Amino acid sequence: MNAMNRLSIALILLAGPAFAAGEAGGYSPGYGWSSLFNTNFVVLIGFLLFLAVLFYFNVPSMLMGLLDKRAEGIQSELDEARALREEAQTILASFERKQREVAEQSERIVVAAKADAAAAAQQAKADLKASIARRLQAAEEQIASAEKKAVREVRDRAVEVAIAAAAKVIASGTTASEANSLIDRSITDVEQLLH
Repeated sequence: MNAMNRLSIALILLAGPAFAAGEAGGYSPGYGWSSLFNTNFVVLIGFLLFLAVLFYFNVPSMLMGLLDKRAEGIQSELDEARALREEAQTILASFERKQREVAEQSERIVVAAKADAAAAAQQAKADLKASIARRLQAAEEQIASAEKKAVREVRDRAVEVAIAAAAKVIASGTTASEANSLIDRSITDVEQLLH
């Protein structure tokens, strides 16, 4: 039998005289205060036996041990929660510091990008000016070349016209004064073509 069954049987046996006293309660006349027929005395004895059984089986120390164990568990949970809170605060501070660093770094990147864009724009302007200057130079050279070519062609044409005029003069048997007037007209025609 375990301890609880024994305790239950002992309490039932001790409570028997109290039930035997009946409905009158208290103690009956003719019996002393310490009589087993006195219900108050029986209840006192039962209560003292109950306390004795509790102390014999070390129930208060077991209850205190359970309460201490529970208190230690609660304390360890509080310590763990405090440690987790401190760790969370450390992590939060770390993330806030990293966020500030990232914000500063992004600001530096934006400033550097603006400076690079301004430098690239200035370089593009300089490159465009140089390209325009090269193209203008090339166009001027082409114009000069075209002018020289045109002058050459006009001269060549003037020579051809003069040769053709001379051939006509020779072929027609013109006089010298007529030939001179033809040459003068040819020169005038060539001058008009050149200008």
